[in-house]
Amino acid sequence: MTTTARPRRRRDARTRRRVVWGLAIVLVFAVGIALGESLNDNPKSGNTTTQSRTFTLRPESATVTVTTP
Repeated sequence: MTTTARPRRRRDARTRRRVVWGLAIVLVFAVGIALGESLNDNPKSGNTTTQSRTFTLRPESATVTVTTP
């Protein structure tokens, strides 16, 4: 007696794997399009202001009091 269940299972697994890979590719493609659109829709500011300032510290001074017992 011969059974045909084994080849069918292989074929089903192969088909299932192809469907999963196809869905993964479509998902990555959709995410790429969404990312590209979101970067494209970002409004550009008209004026960019850059300020450059130098920060200087005052010299540290300390008073030391020494008392002898």
